[in-house]
Amino acid sequence: MPEPTPPEYQLPGAARTPQNGAVADTGMGGAMDLATAEGETLERPPDAGPPERDAEGDAEGAAGERARSLWSDAWRDLRRNPVFIVAALVILFLVFISLWPGSITWMSPLKCELSKAQEGSQPGHPFGFDGQGCDVYTRVVYGARTSVTVGFLATLGVALLGSVLGGLAGFFGGAGDSVLSRITDIFFAIPVVLGGLVLLSVVTSNTVWPVIGFMVLLGWPQISRIARGSVITAKQHDYVQAARALGASHSRVLLRHITPNAVAPVIVVATIALGTYISLEATLSYLGVGLKPPTVSWGIDISAASPYIRNAPHALLWPSGALAVTVLAFIMLGDAVRDALDPKLR
Repeated sequence: MPEPTPPEYQLPGAARTPQNGAVADTGMGGAMDLATAEGETLERPPDAGPPERDAEGDAEGAAGERARSLWSDAWRDLRRNPVFIVAALVILFLVFISLWPGSITWMSPLKCELSKAQEGSQPGHPFGFDGQGCDVYTRVVYGARTSVTVGFLATLGVALLGSVLGGLAGFFGGAGDSVLSRITDIFFAIPVVLGGLVLLSVVTSNTVWPVIGFMVLLGWPQISRIARGSVITAKQHDYVQAARALGASHSRVLLRHITPNAVAPVIVVATIALGTYISLEATLSYLGVGLKPPTVSWGIDISAASPYIRNAPHALLWPSGALAVTVLAFIMLGDAVRDALDPKLR
């Protein structure tokens, strides 16, 4: 039989049972079962000393376990989502042909024969020729490298700049947060296409860097707002307050406790925005202010094929189709990631 609890350590109105460990009076005419560990804590004598684990260690362990379970559950859901699988396969194929375009084509995208201009599909040339006699298939393959490169680098720059500025503003608040909010309002008021026409019209470089810089310049406010809101929400949690009460530094609280729990919305928005940046690059190139020849781009090919849409529609449909499939794949990927990381959908 269990040893009876000494009277001086027994709660008023409480009875100990082997099944429940301890029972505490609720004060409302009933009783509430307590776990065994809680019962032992209530029965601990005053001179027994503090428990072995400190509160900061418990807070860090709980936060780390929560972060690990969130990402592991998200990965398990993504693997079972057919939308994610299809989008991921398309994106992996695009990355593959962007890195090694010579593995699926043997021609140069700059080699053109005017005698074959606007001709249709032929053996060895499944997509036909454009208005300059260039092989459409080869240009579509090499155009993927440009679009994927611009999309990935622009998204990376936007995510890093927006996350840092928005996260710091949301964490510290004060005048810096107010100033950043007003700056983002100014950038939100600038039309993206009109801003590109104004800013990129004076650029004479044929590289992708001016276009990437323009996208980062006008794209960071959206990520900044998302990061700011996530940090403000995360810093109100109990484990953050416990870490602060125990004297943890600002950098430790921000990096160890807040960032792992605030980064999910930023990843979702950045994934969806990647497809938008690819579409924006094609739009600016179509208007003549984005990438310029001899750079191979889907937007440039669409612009060059537009006057010949009646005589050679294939020269317009193939790069347009590749652009549409790419943007759709990234949007589907972002939707799948959002559903997996949203706790409300669990």
